Amino acid sequence: MENNHFPITHWSEDDKPREKLMLKGKAALSDAELIAILIGSGSRNESAVELSKRILNSVGGNLNALGKMSLSQLTEFKGIGEAKAISIMAASELGRRRRAEDAVELTKVTSSKLVFEIMQPIIGELPHEEFWILYLNNSNKIISKRQLSIGGITGTLVDVRLVFKNALELGAVSLILCHNHPSGTLVPSEADKNITRKLKAAGDSLEVKVLDHLIVTENNYFSFVDEGIF
Repeated sequence: MENNHFPITHWSEDDKPREKLMLKGKAALSDAELIAILIGSGSRNESAVELSKRILNSVGGNLNALGKMSLSQLTEFKGIGEAKAISIMAASELGRRRRAEDAVELTKVTSSKLVFEIMQPIIGELPHEEFWILYLNNSNKIISKRQLSIGGITGTLVDVRLVFKNALELGAVSLILCHNHPSGTLVPSEADKNITRKLKAAGDSLEVKVLDHLIVTENNYFSFVDEGIF
């Protein structure tokens, strides 16, 4: 059988960074080699890696400076057309967004008031009822906020299985229930109490603790825990 896998020495200069990534992993590549993969090819007189090095040298090897380069600045380099420039710009933007996400500090829940402050802007002034779940890690930090259902002004349906399916997928160890009362009343209905008991029992069996249930209105909130209902 013909073997189509040639040693890296037989690959073209433009293809070598791809082969290196496959063999050694992405961390083994230099910045220039990663950029070379983005642009794909160089020119007759210059490989993709050499072209990438030339671009990097123009900004002192600084990736942040590279990310600020405009389309017109990138296309000034011989061998970089619009398509290649756009690939570099798109990759730089993805890197910037990833850094922004990494920098977001997870909010630690320390009180029912903090939960109210988080959820009031989301559901406090809605004309209809919505049911949300805050999923927490073992440090009581919120790892996800999920809208579970949207209902009419008279109420909303809650899928218990979906609540805990999400919890298991997220690796959450606890959760907080939240829903709004468009009427403004802070008195929990029997349906509110029943769904709380149902979710608490399901959570106990799955070792995902239901910490509280908040009813949120425009200006205030009701905490099942604070009011001793749990």
